[in-house]
Amino acid sequence: MSPQRQLDWDAPGPYRVVFSTRVGGVSEPPFATLNLGRKLGDDRDRVEENRRRLCEQAGAPLDRLAMNYQVHSTRVNRAEAGAKGTPGDALWTDERELPVLALTADCVPVALVRRSGKPAVCVVHAGRIGILDGVLAEAARALGDDLAAAIGPAIGPCCYEVGDEVAGPYRVRFGDAVAGAGRLDLWQAAEVALRQAGVEHVHRFDLCTACNADLFFSYRRDGSPRGGQGVLAVVS
Repeated sequence: MSPQRQLDWDAPGPYRVVFSTRVGGVSEPPFATLNLGRKLGDDRDRVEENRRRLCEQAGAPLDRLAMNYQVHSTRVNRAEAGAKGTPGDALWTDERELPVLALTADCVPVALVRRSGKPAVCVVHAGRIGILDGVLAEAARALGDDLAAAIGPAIGPCCYEVGDEVAGPYRVRFGDAVAGAGRLDLWQAAEVALRQAGVEHVHRFDLCTACNADLFFSYRRDGSPRGGQGVLAVVS
């Protein structure tokens, strides 16, 4: 059985939400094959084709694709069709057929949707710094009340070794369960952060990017250069 090309979240509402894998693209090693990141050193035309394929799988228009320039911040931007490069780490829209994409390679990709009211989506690049600083709370605040979220593939506690200078603040902020035996659980920290922000419905994939080399790029495992996967969401 061949590796999956994508992981679909059955979000509650008129949404299409896709967590990509590294499978099904045109890039060559070390970016093989569905690398979505341009600033990683890959050929730009290949990256564009990979993004086109991901948008096609999600039934979303590539020419309206919006992305942030990710900087490990808590900044949330409202998407503009086709716009890319504004610094920030969460991107939301309530416009139909305006796909938003966040990239990761060990950090946590998160998608949020409104369950009631006017449909809206938000994608988040939630890294170790951003989760601690509150990027998920800011993303939830941008969408409002009655939200659902999905936590995508990221480095798991099986592989994320940290010192107490990292684990300590996480234990204080999210509880002892997120950091034990010198390892950090970003999945759990992201879920706690979302629930603290009022998100009652949280789905987790619990797939480790470092463990699953056939499915995901990983900065911790591969260093640089390497590719990146992401989460794509659109109001349909």
